[in-house]
Amino acid sequence: MNILVCVKQVPDTTEIKINPETNTLMREGVPSIVNTFDGFALEAAARIKDKDPDTKIVVVSMGPEQAKAALKECLAIAADKAYLVSGRPFGGSDTLATSYILSTAIKKIEESEGKFDAIFCGKQAIDGDTAQVGPEIAEHLDLPQVTYALEIEADGERFKVLKEGQDGNMVIGVKMPCLVTFTKPSFDPRYPTIKRKMAANKAQIPTITCADLPDIDTSRIGLKGSPTHVKKSFVPQKKKGGVKIKEETNEESAVKLAA
Repeated sequence: MNILVCVKQVPDTTEIKINPETNTLMREGVPSIVNTFDGFALEAAARIKDKDPDTKIVVVSMGPEQAKAALKECLAIAADKAYLVSGRPFGGSDTLATSYILSTAIKKIEESEGKFDAIFCGKQAIDGDTAQVGPEIAEHLDLPQVTYALEIEADGERFKVLKEGQDGNMVIGVKMPCLVTFTKPSFDPRYPTIKRKMAANKAQIPTITCADLPDIDTSRIGLKGSPTHVKKSFVPQKKKGGVKIKEETNEESAVKLAA
């Protein structure tokens, strides 16, 4: 089986800073981590590989050069190959432009890695919370999709997915190839082994640039190709300590109300 996992390097949410002039996230000097929900997607792929060792897991991320650190972390955990999609023309892309870029890059990656039976994504990025990129990739690639998956199991030519719902969980069957987005399951993702971590540190990660995608429509990427514009971004002010209200009896409250 051939599985692609889309991951994103995000700033540690406890250290977010906003550029007051551009209203964008300041990433320089801010600790970065692999998006939490993408970690769940990688774990889901790893569990499939546990049962079928012939499974190949490829990870892809769109971002600056520093995002290779996140990809190497994925290689240390379970991934076999990694690709970075990066370049100045991609900067400032909103979710629609990002999903278009990734869908185009996925077609390019398939030329080397073969057709993917499934694309796994986290349900959303913790620095955006839109939950749009995964489903949009599915639409660009014309793939059936299941969102908010908790667990997944290969069943012949399809997957059996345990999906989180508002009124309880449900089991859904989806044919391959498909795209599935994952939310937090009942178990924790695995940790990297020392052996895999050492190998990941030496791994060479190819970078896919705009020049490597001759068929991409440049009018649909970057700031100019993004129909969504952020009017304002800010870090909420921390609330000060509250005031403790002295407990009163019903009689005391009645006297005050009468007065």
